[in-house]
Amino acid sequence: MLGNKIDMLKPDLDYRSLSQQIKTWSHELGFQQTGISDIQLEQHEAFLQQWLSAGFHGDMDYMFRHGSKRAHPEELIEGTHRIISVRMDYWPEQAKDADTVLNDPVSAYISRYALGRDYHKLMRSRLQKLAHKIEQDIGSFGYRVFVDSAPVLEKAIAEKSGIGWIGKHTNVINEKAGSWFFLGEIYTDLPLPVDTPASNHCGSCQSCIDICPTQAIIAPYKLDARRCISYLTIELRDAIPIEFRKAIGNRIYGCDDCQMVCPWNKFSSPTQESDFLPRQHLDAAELIELFNWDETAFLKHTEGSAIRRIGYECWIRNIAVALGNCDTTNDVVNTLMTKKEHASELIREHVLWALNQHGK
Repeated sequence: MLGNKIDMLKPDLDYRSLSQQIKTWSHELGFQQTGISDIQLEQHEAFLQQWLSAGFHGDMDYMFRHGSKRAHPEELIEGTHRIISVRMDYWPEQAKDADTVLNDPVSAYISRYALGRDYHKLMRSRLQKLAHKIEQDIGSFGYRVFVDSAPVLEKAIAEKSGIGWIGKHTNVINEKAGSWFFLGEIYTDLPLPVDTPASNHCGSCQSCIDICPTQAIIAPYKLDARRCISYLTIELRDAIPIEFRKAIGNRIYGCDDCQMVCPWNKFSSPTQESDFLPRQHLDAAELIELFNWDETAFLKHTEGSAIRRIGYECWIRNIAVALGNCDTTNDVVNTLMTKKEHASELIREHVLWALNQHGK
């Protein structure tokens, strides 16, 4: 926990040397990059407030919670002085080719980050181990570990710590590693030397803006989440707006289009973590197969996966939309008919929409 006073640590501690040692330990624990930043996030706070005021967060009410703590780490965790930011690559090279899946209407496209084990627990455990290594070296110190688990401006922090810059699609990009990576943080009271913030290298490129199926990137560096397929298929718990259903295509969990066209991802490296490799053949599954899962099968096949968090209703809702976008065949229509009278109103609505697309 934080709250320890810095002057309780060894007065002769070499923080520059400690910083380098932390990066070495971090690499040994499987993180591909580590950076250190201060806690001054005022510029990003202003952008966040503008984004929220415009309503671009949709139903993600949690973005409003905790007041200013999201942009003021010292308010979230008292005593925070520095932030250790890490990245872990997740691109699963062994997965079925992403473009091949997207271009096959009967296949189910799942965002590459969600094909394997849920990253939250794995990264949190590694960060905790990193904190323990520091503790063994210098004694007790104040810290708190985060992996997408609290009001933390992780992208802004990653940019300040030199991990990468926030691209026009609002994902973090590293000029030597692309954008296929997870982020995690350790808030700490250690007065470590900070790294140089990353500079922006998007230039005049707007491939991510042009490719977005629902035009969710309404301007460079500005995403309207209410239009984003990742939001619609993962965060939204109500009916998917009709105007976006055709554009969703066969994407049933998330969307990677903006990253797939990013020229910086030619420098990305495949993950070294076996836990991030595809499970349950979800990289090559067919829509009909997944639609036929009952809730018990859904829970069984998504155990340990980030997918489970959306729940069975939204899972079937998403697949119904994708089946509505398929070519009309007896198999597709007959499969949809099996849930036409489903107990869930949400499922029924999307199944009926899909059947209407096939003239039924």
